[in-house]
Amino acid sequence: MSSVIRRAEEKDMEGINRLLLEVLLVHHAGRPDLFKGAGKKYTDEQLLAILKDDDNPVFVSVDEDGYVEGHCFCQTQVHPETAATYAYKSLYIDDLCVEETLRGRKVGTRLYEYVKQYAKENGYYNITLHAWECNPNAVAFYKAIGLGTQQYTMEEIL
Repeated sequence: MSSVIRRAEEKDMEGINRLLLEVLLVHHAGRPDLFKGAGKKYTDEQLLAILKDDDNPVFVSVDEDGYVEGHCFCQTQVHPETAATYAYKSLYIDDLCVEETLRGRKVGTRLYEYVKQYAKENGYYNITLHAWECNPNAVAFYKAIGLGTQQYTMEEIL
């Protein structure tokens, strides 16, 4: 089976919504205090608007039948120069998901490498993302493909 990675299109919405639910359920299992066990991250109207937003591209890996195997939601973050920091542009990965039954087949690695090439070609300084402590498989995957820790987000539940 041969996969293609490309910008997501309206025809991919059903597959993207299926994967967004997988992500929600992983987060709900790890942090039921924050994530609901059902629901949609985006309405169809919101998702369609995101898919059309060139500053915040969504990429998909699809098989030859158009089946969405994985997705990667990206957001452009512009950091202006301050008295203490340089200006730079980051590509933030808001959501990267590969269908659970397809994990271990390098779909996520190929998707990330595609996004990385996109970022290089479009003048981004770095790629950033957040990974939940309650999702050790994701943390291990990101480390395996070369990402390192930039900063920690700490919490105390009150």
